[in-house]
Amino acid sequence: MKRLIVNADDFGFTRGTNAGIVRAFKNGILTSTTLMANGAAFQEAVDLAQAHPMLGVGCHLTAVGGKAVSSESASLADTEGNLPRTLTDLVIKLARRQVNPLDIEREFAAQVERLVSTGIRPTHLDTHKHTAMHPTVSEAMARVATEFGIRIVRFPFENPRVSVKTALTRNRRKLVFKQGALSLMTRPAARQFKNVLRRFNLQTPDYFCGVTLTGLLDSEALCQIINSLNEGVTELMCHPAIYDAELEVAHTRLKRERQQEFEALTDATVKHCLEANRIELLHYGQI
Repeated sequence: MKRLIVNADDFGFTRGTNAGIVRAFKNGILTSTTLMANGAAFQEAVDLAQAHPMLGVGCHLTAVGGKAVSSESASLADTEGNLPRTLTDLVIKLARRQVNPLDIEREFAAQVERLVSTGIRPTHLDTHKHTAMHPTVSEAMARVATEFGIRIVRFPFENPRVSVKTALTRNRRKLVFKQGALSLMTRPAARQFKNVLRRFNLQTPDYFCGVTLTGLLDSEALCQIINSLNEGVTELMCHPAIYDAELEVAHTRLKRERQQEFEALTDATVKHCLEANRIELLHYGQI
């Protein structure tokens, strides 16, 4: 059987992001989301999640961007409590051994605790900007998952057969090939990630896709992904939102692209494609 989790990252990032995610769940094919504990619209996201209990909600662990939740992550955050601004900044700090791995674990634990304290039980964990591809970060995530009794995490390594096949039909080939190449370059780290999963007895879906098409996902691309799904459970990552002035000034390269993704997720053509392929939709809590 082919089963699909459609997960929206960045719940709690902005109010427009929250609106796009909830509308894509109510009116489209979205089944799951991950909430940023340090997001500017965190409390609104919590309220929306509680109002829509059938929406699967995990925790979007953030080691890059925004303020730290923990006051005990000194080597990860700066003196003003800001996390590294970019993924590159974090990787450089890790390479120079300027970050105590325990500080990442403390920060992640504080983020999950903030979510749990609202009464939400996270269905799974994933990481903002896919920082869990780094073994130090994946180890911290696994320890926190175990601490909170969370047994499922994202497998952040893309299934290239699905995404590259789809991406080759896109007009913006330069960006597609860049993102696709970066995705393929991360594949060697998948073995280390799987070793961490085994040591901590964690589960993941069978496949993951969405990286190569980040910022390019429309209804045509969605249908091509659906048509090429493998047997088993696949997670499709997406970033829907309602584009507004707040999102325009937010620290993200995805702005109007998020509106495009929202429109694709609620497109009737995509729903018909799912039905024609007999794809079962589910969230992480239903694996």
